[in-house]
Parts: sequence; structure tokens; C-alpha cells
Amino acid sequence: MADIAMIEAKFQALSGRLDEAALRIWAATEARSLGRGGVSMVAKAIGMSRTTIYAGLSELEMPAPPAGNTTDGRPRVRAVGGGRKKLADKDASLFSALDALVEPTTRGDPMSPLRWTTKSTYRLSEELKRQGHDVSQRTVCDLLAQMGYSLQSTRKTREGGKHEDRDAQFAHIAKTVADYQATGDPVISVDTKKKELIGDFKNAGREYQPIGRPEQVRVYDFIDPELGKVAPYGVYDLTTNTGWVNVGIDHDTAEFAAESIRRWWYEMGEAIYRGACRLLITADCGGSNGYRVRLWHRELQKLADEFQLSIEVNHFPPGTSKWNKIEHRMFCHITANWRGRPLTSREVVVNLIGNTTTKEGLRIKATLDENTYAPGIKVSDEELATLAIERNEFHGERNYRLRPRDQHI
Repeated sequence: MADIAMIEAKFQALSGRLDEAALRIWAATEARSLGRGGVSMVAKAIGMSRTTIYAGLSELEMPAPPAGNTTDGRPRVRAVGGGRKKLADKDASLFSALDALVEPTTRGDPMSPLRWTTKSTYRLSEELKRQGHDVSQRTVCDLLAQMGYSLQSTRKTREGGKHEDRDAQFAHIAKTVADYQATGDPVISVDTKKKELIGDFKNAGREYQPIGRPEQVRVYDFIDPELGKVAPYGVYDLTTNTGWVNVGIDHDTAEFAAESIRRWWYEMGEAIYRGACRLLITADCGGSNGYRVRLWHRELQKLADEFQLSIEVNHFPPGTSKWNKIEHRMFCHITANWRGRPLTSREVVVNLIGNTTTKEGLRIKATLDENTYAPGIKVSDEELATLAIERNEFHGERNYRLRPRDQHI
């Protein structure tokens, strides 16, 4: 931004003192001195066409014109106001026609010819010509910039339907987490990361490789019948900034989720929280650990009995999974650590996860879970009635506690 401001200041100082040809040469010189991206930067700073700046660069490569082009020895310069008039000046309806094509929904034109097609500058130019506007693709680019349009991707901002007590649930979770941490009791955030194909498949991102020698991967992402997929289930400790990932090779079920928490407790949690009598879990409201999943409740009861811990669960409201701490404190760093690398084996996945660290001190342990987990297990009403579950007065369906059954009163 500082370079653009400096170029703009130079232009303001020179524009009234240099003629058109000299300004073009000056702009080209500035663009060349900036290196890659210089033409775009200068064009943005002074409003000069990129085509004009490229013309100036071509002129810089040519020998200086000899003196004497005119009677007074100076090169010929176009008179002020000379040259071809701009299309927008000659065609008063050009801006409105282009605007209607680019954004028909806000202009009340549901029958716009380009409503259901990709609005590339070439297609816009063709449609404008069909309507009688003699305009090139390059001019369309310039006009769009003048009208305040730019190429943009979609942005994830809408979270769907808003839960009636969404903010209150966030406050409840924050208060409960603070209460547990104040007494030194464990607080974990859990979730299943996106399933990953195992094999020499393309993985998003880029990694340094010798020039012209990118790692070769398959063209098509057809699942390998032998390697299949893996489902990494994560457990993130909010207090110690440590994580555990159980890399499953079978179905992502509530049994698998509970087994992941079990492994975290025996491998990491128990040693850190000796003497703890309760555990808090924050989780999404859906998936294998969803609040409606009976099997999740049954498996948590087994953990409570086994650990001799009271296990409390707080679920985030629908459509707010990105606020679950594990998403932006652990999973995002795992994704960054294996960017651009094919996940060629299950061992590669485990090693890449286990070697993920951050400057803030994140440390992760990972293991491969080769157990099988049957989908579709039903929990009867009778079995559900045996659970020592206590529901909170505030949205008890999403905030509840499971006590060890031999301690239940």
C-alpha cells in the first residue's frame, strides 16, 4: 500500500508537467523498477490502462526517436483532448447495460441472458456486442474496475438457522469451562476430522519440490480398495494445549468416539489430572458424538463407570461447529502440516499428525485404531433407562452429566 501511495504522489506531481508520451514512459519505468506485478500496481495507483503501460515498456526497449520530428526539433505529441473518445463517453448506456449483466438479481431482471452462465469478461463482451455495444474484452475489464467490481470467491459467513438460545448456550459453555479449569479438572474438545483418502492422491496445498519435478499423483480420486479411508477423531485439551488423535480405519460411530476418549485418558489425561473426579467434554451437536445419539450416551456411561469420573457434556448449538476449540486450535494445524503431501499410507497420516506443532506450544500424539465398529447399533428404551444421566435445567438435551453408576443416588 505504501508503494501505491508513493506512485500516486509522484503522478500527482508530474501529471501537470509532462505530456502524454512522457507520462507513459515514466509509468513504464516505475512498473519495470517494481518487478513482478509492477504494471498492475502502477495501473491501480494512477488509473492508467495496463495496455498503455505495456506500450510504454515496449517503447523503452526501442532506441530513442531522433530529434527533428517536427519543425522545432521535438517529437510529435498529441494535442490535449486528442485521440479517440472513450467508449463510455460515446455510449451513454454502456455502464448500465454492463451492470445489468453482472448483477441481474439486484437490478430486478430475472430474465438476464447471463443469469445462469459464468460471467467471464469474454462472455460479457460478446453479450454487449449482441446488444449493439462495440466493446472489447479488455475494455470490459477496465469498465468493471471503474464500476467497483472485482473477481471474488464466495465467503462462508451464514451459519444457517439460529438457535433460540445460541448466545446463552455459548455463555453457559464458557462459564462451565472456566469453572472446571479453576478447580484443575480436565476440559476437552472433541470432534471427527474430515475423512481422508489413503494413497497417492492429490492433497490441497503446495510443498517445495525441485523445479519442474512435482510429486506425481493419481488423476482420479477413486478410493483404493485396500487402503480405503481413515477417520481421525481428535481430543483437544483446552488447558494444556495438547491433543490426541485416534486414526480409525472403520466406521465413525459413537463407539469409535468413546474409544478415542478412552485412549486419550489412559495415554495422556490420567497422568496429568491425577485425583480428578470430573471431566468436561465440549462437542458439536451432530455426528457420532451428537446429543441425539443414544449410543453416544451409552458409551459415555461406560467411560464414567470405567474412569470413576463424572462426565459432563456441553454441545454447541446447531451450525456453530467452527467455534469448537478443536477446529481452530488443532485440526487446522494438522491440515497445514500435511498440505501438498499425498497421504500414501496410514502410517504417514499418523506420523504427520504426531509431528504437528505450533509456536504456541501445541503438541499432539496420534495412534492407529484398527478396530472395527459396527454401524446402526440400536439402544433400547430399557437400556437407556439404566444410565445415570442428569440433565441441566438449561437445555438439558444439550447439557447433561453422566455419573458412575455405583455412585448414583
